[in-house]
Amino acid sequence: MPWWVWFVLGFLLLGGEVLTPGGFYLLFFGFGALCVGLLGLVGLAGPLWGQWFLFTLFSVLFLVLVRPRFLGRLRTPEGVEDTLVGEFALVQGAIAPGELGKGELRGSTWTLSNAGSVPLQAGDRCRVERVEGLTLHVRK
Repeated sequence: MPWWVWFVLGFLLLGGEVLTPGGFYLLFFGFGALCVGLLGLVGLAGPLWGQWFLFTLFSVLFLVLVRPRFLGRLRTPEGVEDTLVGEFALVQGAIAPGELGKGELRGSTWTLSNAGSVPLQAGDRCRVERVEGLTLHVRK
């Protein structure tokens, strides 16, 4: 296959990663195709079966060696959410006990869960007790 076909395949796979909510798999297959395209550009890719073998080899190596480190850098460090505990959020609308609503903290809008037994009204300040994903559990 011509080297430019590998580049097209690589960029299609990279674009597919951007368009799909996957776990960063297509990205590394795209890198594998780009590597074969670079080898083809300098005349080192070999016959068609060799190109497919190199594509598979590069893709698997990227998946096994690079993907875990890449995902590790994307994860939120332990304890970052805990820095919100104890801070005060401003309620944007009425929230009954045990229900969800919206509120503002540090200039961002968050989903609030009323952990208390008293209804929260718009404009109330409430203390963050715990963080669960993007939901702040608050109490007046």
